[in-house]
Amino acid sequence: MKRCRFSALAAGLILSGSLCLSGCSVGLKDAYSLKERVPSIEASFAAEDEAAKGFASDLCVISDEGSFDPEDVTSQAGALFDLTDREVLYSKDAFEKMYPASITKVMTSLIAIKYGNLEDQVTVTEDAVISESGATLCGIKPGDTLTLEQLLYGLMLPSGNDAGAAIAIHMAGSIDAFADMMNEEAKRLGATDTHFMNPHGLHDEDHYTTAYDLYLIFNEALKYPEFRTVTGSTAYTANYTNGAGQSVSKTWRGGNWYLTGEQETPDGLTVFSGKTGTTKAAGYCLIMAEKDDSDREFISVVLKSDSRPHLYDNMTNIISKIVK
Repeated sequence: MKRCRFSALAAGLILSGSLCLSGCSVGLKDAYSLKERVPSIEASFAAEDEAAKGFASDLCVISDEGSFDPEDVTSQAGALFDLTDREVLYSKDAFEKMYPASITKVMTSLIAIKYGNLEDQVTVTEDAVISESGATLCGIKPGDTLTLEQLLYGLMLPSGNDAGAAIAIHMAGSIDAFADMMNEEAKRLGATDTHFMNPHGLHDEDHYTTAYDLYLIFNEALKYPEFRTVTGSTAYTANYTNGAGQSVSKTWRGGNWYLTGEQETPDGLTVFSGKTGTTKAAGYCLIMAEKDDSDREFISVVLKSDSRPHLYDNMTNIISKIVK
């Protein structure tokens, strides 16, 4: 491996006080061991060894990236995780810090679903206006009133940065306070190489993550049926009112080529969830969930491809390993 993931993970778990999340299944493959990975803190945290093992027994743990061929993908990083057997099927630079672009919105959605009320009526404020050139928007305006659920569709399908800002302000009162919520949730999930500055992924040098941390976040989000429904949709029509009390109707469409049919999915696989992301600094990025004909589920991630076609070529190369 190019660098050790495990000391950071263990330290983050101990500091966050979340050594074992609810629903851990002890005894699955690749259980995390402090004795093997973090000998320097073994004496100080001997009591936490079993708790850390319980945490990671429910996760895929990368033990040796050298066993995978980096030439299989041309993107900067990529990984494939078998959620059923807790196995890593592919990994390339999965622990390298990268810019996530709009994949950030997976965490925003997770927090909205996990801690919010999707029936809340949210009135868009001036603070939610995004004026950055080239930013993707769902087209909401100050004074518009939508449900939190509708904002999730506006966030995840057209990748509306304005929807992300509206969600953040509704839930935390400000962008900065919501970013704090995101970072606390990342710690709880063991995503210790992640730091968020905003809810949408517009570029900031201090806004970064890794392919492995994105797996941890996406894996948590998939536990919520609402997340699967939103991210598995190709289109959604939102009916809401504007500041003048007039009815507004907008139809938002997703951009995952596997879901829209623009990219052929390998035989025997079905893509059922995902999020794209693109900025100049991040390149072309995609995280997805797929299942095979036996309903075994997988998470795949590709970061920093140099073009959209190459992004999907790389993703197809990775997920094809499931059915080979």
